Amino acid sequence: MAESAAVPGTLSIVGQNRLSSGAPGYESREPDSPSDVRQLTSLVEISRALASDLRLRAKLHQVLSILHSQNLVLSASAALVAENSGELHVEATVGPKVAEERLRGRAVESVLNRVVQTGRPVLIPEASSEPALCIRSSSRSTEEITVFCIPIIVNRQASGALTTEVPFKKDRDYERSLKFFSLVASMIAQAVKINRLADAERRRLLDENVHLKEALQERYDFSNLIGNSSPMRSVYEQVTQVAATLTTVMLRGESGTGKELIAHAIHYNSPRKNHPFVKVNCAALPETLIESELFGYEKGAFTGAHCQKKGRFELAEGGTLFLDEIGEINSSTAVKLLRVLQEKQFERLGGTRTIRADVRLLVATNKDLEKAIAAGTFREDLYYRLNVFAIFVPPLRERKSDVLLLAEHFLEKYSSRHGKNIKRISTPAIDMLMSYHWPGNVRELENTIERSVLVCDGNVIHGHHLPPTLQTAEASGTVMTLSFKEAVDAYEKDLIQDTLKTTRGSRSKAANLLRTTNRVINYKIRKLNIDCSRFKR
Repeated sequence: MAESAAVPGTLSIVGQNRLSSGAPGYESREPDSPSDVRQLTSLVEISRALASDLRLRAKLHQVLSILHSQNLVLSASAALVAENSGELHVEATVGPKVAEERLRGRAVESVLNRVVQTGRPVLIPEASSEPALCIRSSSRSTEEITVFCIPIIVNRQASGALTTEVPFKKDRDYERSLKFFSLVASMIAQAVKINRLADAERRRLLDENVHLKEALQERYDFSNLIGNSSPMRSVYEQVTQVAATLTTVMLRGESGTGKELIAHAIHYNSPRKNHPFVKVNCAALPETLIESELFGYEKGAFTGAHCQKKGRFELAEGGTLFLDEIGEINSSTAVKLLRVLQEKQFERLGGTRTIRADVRLLVATNKDLEKAIAAGTFREDLYYRLNVFAIFVPPLRERKSDVLLLAEHFLEKYSSRHGKNIKRISTPAIDMLMSYHWPGNVRELENTIERSVLVCDGNVIHGHHLPPTLQTAEASGTVMTLSFKEAVDAYEKDLIQDTLKTTRGSRSKAANLLRTTNRVINYKIRKLNIDCSRFKR
């Protein structure tokens, strides 16, 4: 295949000796000729086509179809280099069937490879005179054709090529045609770049989604639920029984006991763990909005509904919907919720189309629903629909043996979060935590430990680091009515017990740490009635 350069560094012309004499085929033409009008029209249509479809292959076919319908080409093809394999593939062709087969043939493939490797366009003025190509027009076998092959440049690298076949004309302005097809190739390149960026972002989001799901599943695994008291073991047993089913679960208990954490554990240990987990706090939504939030609304359903919006039931499709504070929903929403539970379908607010709901429902409440039913503030039929499998989460005061486990867990969590090096909680501080009645349950304990971590200036949390609510409690033994001598004795006892815990009950080592004598330590231990055996392990 003969080749010589007509435009050095920019264009390779195959069979240049068969061009007409003079300048490279320039013709005198009016700026508003029919060809110019068709080119401008096609560029506008191509721009719209590239912006209208998300599928790259469909975009390429539309671009080629526009060129063909405007009679700007006899046939055309677009080939791209695959990012993963580096191989060149023809993504779209347009024109007569025979021409499409020719554009996918090995001879044209060699030209495509040359264009992609060099990044320079190739022009074949009289294609039939090239023995290696053997190109003939399929529609008019006696008519000569000209071939343009333009690189598709993405990020300064040839990532494909646009090949077009046009009728041969001795007076054709090749440079003008080249500029037009180069402009089309540039528009295609932008579409390819955007598509690849979107694909990369989509893959990143998918990978991140998988990672987050794995992290959530690990976080809410049964083994991460803290507590080994008898009431909590009963809760774990019930959660294990119901998690693998599709049964509606009602979680009951005081505020701050961890009902939401258990709802997460049920979902992430269920067959629906790879589907959405959607949470709604019914008490946080106004009565006028809760229905539209749960079931969505159509455009124009009410003032301000400028577009259609999916509700939480649709967002949780195939997964789990957790309704916290279910006792706060109004009667109109309760009726619609009852229908979803019974018939598994609903309509958006202002809509008529029935939507199927494949959603598992978990609900939670800290209210006495039986009293609410008697008072007429909660529907009895909805109660029986929701109360299929009830789990009562015990308050912290009924699981005192879990207080230390939870406190140590929160100590580790917030020490790491706030950059502190706090190793443990002193024995007197533990006694204060254990003797407190915890009206705010686990949430109050967590807040207490976080505050103590923030105010602690050493590596041990002492009693004076705890909030005043614990320090002034009568059960903690630190009421503010202590005399000066009693306050000093309480401080000495706290200090000695903390040191004995460090030395595992060794009095002599405690004396060394406190920089005093064994005689003084033994005297204080007897006077303050400290049991050293409890610190030996």
